[in-house]
Amino acid sequence: MQKKEKDKVIKELAKDCESVEDIQEKLKEIFSDTLQEALEAEMDEHLGYDKHNVNGNNTGNSRNGTSQKQIQTKFGQSKISVPRDRNGEFDPKILGKYERSSNELEEKIIAMYAKGMTTRDIEAHMQDIYGVEVSSTMISKITDKILPRITEWQSRPLERIYPIVYLDAIHFKVKKEHRIVNKAAYSVLGIDLDGYKDILGIWIGESESSKFWLNVLNDLRNRGVEDILIVCKDGLSGFTDAINSVFPQADTQLCVIHQIRNTLKYVSYKDKKELMADLKKVYKALNIEEAEFAFEEFKERWENKYPIIIKSWENNWDELTAYFKYPYEIRKIIYTTNIIEGYHRQLRKVTKTKTAYTTDEALLKVIYLATVDVTKKWVKPVRNWKNCISQFAIQFEDRLKSELPY
Repeated sequence: MQKKEKDKVIKELAKDCESVEDIQEKLKEIFSDTLQEALEAEMDEHLGYDKHNVNGNNTGNSRNGTSQKQIQTKFGQSKISVPRDRNGEFDPKILGKYERSSNELEEKIIAMYAKGMTTRDIEAHMQDIYGVEVSSTMISKITDKILPRITEWQSRPLERIYPIVYLDAIHFKVKKEHRIVNKAAYSVLGIDLDGYKDILGIWIGESESSKFWLNVLNDLRNRGVEDILIVCKDGLSGFTDAINSVFPQADTQLCVIHQIRNTLKYVSYKDKKELMADLKKVYKALNIEEAEFAFEEFKERWENKYPIIIKSWENNWDELTAYFKYPYEIRKIIYTTNIIEGYHRQLRKVTKTKTAYTTDEALLKVIYLATVDVTKKWVKPVRNWKNCISQFAIQFEDRLKSELPY
């Protein structure tokens, strides 16, 4: 539109406007008229001739009245007359057959949903800012449109090899048969050969269990993952068996930070400082021999007072100390599951406003949208990755020789 034409339209719109509401009402009218003209133009293109044009005689198809449709836009509700053709073939591109809201409005609702806003908050926001009434049912239908995207994302092909994969779960409350139950969102974060992080998938289950993790790992394999070098995990019982059954060559590293937290649960306040000083000599050791020597000293000093702690470290020793096989650069990123916990903290920022979700799908929609937002920021490889991958190339030469140019 040329500037003169634009100025003329603006002056015409501004006539008799005494408030912002008056301007909005006029914009609503011109929006409806413009949309109506666009629909008529689409029908002309569909039929191949203009309205009332004699060229349309005996063409086998013609206009057949209109159907009324009320849609939601950022200008409020608008009533549109959608043209129909006699053969029932006309499907307007600008306004889908079953659409009840503009794409822009839907995008705003999905964006608010992605930020963790409750349905009630979204309703109030749309009414206050745009003067548009949207129901919880409508919000649900709009956000349901992302479900096919989630299915596609969840089944996308993955890399053949991941040097490091982190497994963890985050728990939420979901309504089920008129009661609230705890659900686990199982998440898998992988670091690829170029050092970039990615969420490989999210699965919703009743509670965290080794059996469910087995299903998750099998899903990864079915999507193309053939090998994982190191799996970092928490201390769930039976977890290692599940990993070994699907990826038998993978090294498993139990999160040392989780183990320390569990240790401190059993220590009296007056002993914590001394005990942690002794324990630090174990997990901060330069090599496995030094760690074993430090643990023997730790055991000798604290076993009588805290036998349950000593037993826990002994039972998990092999997986707690797997990181000593690797150089410092790799140790730093595998001795803890802090990377995936950082991702979970971002999810909590979005989900903290909801006490419980109505369905598993409602929970999955929020987690997926939050994940998309989080992973957009993962544009750089893990720090010091070049040093890490060089070490991996040496340590796992037989498994990586076809993947790396070494």
